[in-house]
Amino acid sequence: MAAGGIDGGAPGWVNGLMETLGAPGAGIAIALENLFPPIPSEVILPMAGFAASTGTMNLFAALVWTTAGSVVGALALYGVGALLGRDRTVAIAAKLPLVKVGDIERTEAWFLRHGPKAVFFGRMIPVFRSLISVPAGVERMRLPMFLTLTTLGSAIWNTVFVLAGYLLGENWEDVAGYVSAYSKLVLGAAALAVVAFLLVRLLRPGAGTRRASGAPRA
Repeated sequence: MAAGGIDGGAPGWVNGLMETLGAPGAGIAIALENLFPPIPSEVILPMAGFAASTGTMNLFAALVWTTAGSVVGALALYGVGALLGRDRTVAIAAKLPLVKVGDIERTEAWFLRHGPKAVFFGRMIPVFRSLISVPAGVERMRLPMFLTLTTLGSAIWNTVFVLAGYLLGENWEDVAGYVSAYSKLVLGAAALAVVAFLLVRLLRPGAGTRRASGAPRA
């Protein structure tokens, strides 16, 4: 699978997985990408599409296995959130500088209202596509709903990038450049939101709401 410049755009172990296991190897790589976001799906997915265009793996199998990998990785992070639980989350927040438990409570309330949309659309936003599974686990979103929304959102994201690699052929690496610009915009917006949050806290350092973790919710 080294032909066509494929080695230049992805870590060697990803190439090794696909060469050895084919489509299941692509699925394993995507599952790991959910757990370790520095491994970019925008490289793995179009590379799998290119491999399918050369006949190294079946296109439909690539779509199925990469989506299965996304679901497995998301489910692992959901489990982390479920194990962490609300009480531990609040306890950790209470120890962080410039963070109030009231902020966690508002975030919790927002997720309870918009959780399904956040999980579905979050699968199409770099970095957040992995992280959104944690609050879903903390809030114990119903597992069938979580799996359904994760599968649908991941299938859309994966299909776009696998097909892009399939259609671009040897130029599959061009996809990463476009997504890199998109990722930078998303991360820039997130960084601005964090800066704005910190400025508000520094300029209005109220005591905040330090509700005990065991207190009943309103």
